[in-house]
Amino acid sequence: MSTLFFEDSGLEIHKVVVGPMDNNVFVLRCTETGEGALIDAANEHERLLDLCKNLGVKQVLETHGHWDHIQAVPHVRDAGYSVFVTQEDAHMLDSYDEILEDESVIEVGRLRLHTILTPGHTPGSICFRIQGRPILFSGDTLFPGGPGATQFEGGDFTKIIESIDRRLFTLTADTLVLPGHGDETTIGAERPHLDEWIDRGW
Repeated sequence: MSTLFFEDSGLEIHKVVVGPMDNNVFVLRCTETGEGALIDAANEHERLLDLCKNLGVKQVLETHGHWDHIQAVPHVRDAGYSVFVTQEDAHMLDSYDEILEDESVIEVGRLRLHTILTPGHTPGSICFRIQGRPILFSGDTLFPGGPGATQFEGGDFTKIIESIDRRLFTLTADTLVLPGHGDETTIGAERPHLDEWIDRGW
């Protein structure tokens, strides 16, 4: 089952780790309405479908199109859940339902997720910020200790640095960063190290 990772008035964040790449899958749930959104249908589709059913998931949001983040997409679509992905990464999925755009707002019950397009790890990588709460789902764009990998096809180190600097490091220092793998961090913990990452080149 999932771990109740975080709760605040009006919201819960549940987390499971799935698949051979230890992907983090999050469900943001509005406790006032019971509606939820699943972020990255990565793998172990039976576990994720149980999560969807138990936590009132209405939609599945993909942070990007890499194989390890999308293995369960066909299964959640077959079960009737709409899958959202950016136009730039849509070709990486066998199928999807809706296109995510930059600076749009996704309703999850009474909660609001704001999209932040952050190309670099992939051309269409996107992050999700919870309105009114210092919480960011960063996918594989920002991790403790640096940016996501850019050596794969479509990766661009200059772009990911620009995305992090201009789009994410403008958030408040106390913003909790929940990445697609591994442990959480904060904007304040990572921001002072940007020049180090540029100098080392990864």
